[in-house]
Amino acid sequence: MAPDNTPIRIDVWSDIACPWCYIGKRNLESGIAGFTVEPVEVVYHSFELAPDTPVEFTGSEVEFLMSHRGVSADQARAMIDRVVGIARTAGLEYDYDALQHTNTLKAHELLHYAKERGLQLEMKERLLSAYFVEGRHVGRVEDLADLAAEVGLDRGDVVRSLEAGEYSDSVRVDMVQARQYGINGVPFFVIDGRYGISGAQPPEVFVEVLSRAAADRSEQPA
Repeated sequence: MAPDNTPIRIDVWSDIACPWCYIGKRNLESGIAGFTVEPVEVVYHSFELAPDTPVEFTGSEVEFLMSHRGVSADQARAMIDRVVGIARTAGLEYDYDALQHTNTLKAHELLHYAKERGLQLEMKERLLSAYFVEGRHVGRVEDLADLAAEVGLDRGDVVRSLEAGEYSDSVRVDMVQARQYGINGVPFFVIDGRYGISGAQPPEVFVEVLSRAAADRSEQPA
């Protein structure tokens, strides 16, 4: 192990509204479960794929893809069908008929709030499940506060924090760091500050890179 015995850190840039990010999260978790050499710490960072999206987006996901990707309705439906099928192989049941597309800024602020209180991983999972599986709204402060309370956060304080934009600067810092790394799509994983993995790669890719990072550490002088 490294001289200071710290866990291998995985920094993940992702967006709540990114279907590949949830798949990537599951694949990462499976990879970590298959890696027993050293402890691993996962930290999530903000990346807004479509910051111009209104909180109250009234169209369907097909309409969103048509307007933001410049694809036809048939192409948009094919994209959705493909990702739904791949999500199912990762154990996720996406429901695009119920999905409520929205702006994710406040959700990212909530993740920073949860991080400072030791519940970021729980909050990340809850937001992704709420959005892709349950069709719940993840853009409005009151809805986010309800989800936060479900993982054990103080609902009233969450409302206060989100209404004040307490962690808006933290979101911007993550975005700046993403640009410095050259990240222009998510999910993106940085392993131990050394290796980058782009996309929702299979679990075995994460095991391979984690093993490489562990080997690097073993070669460091004690």
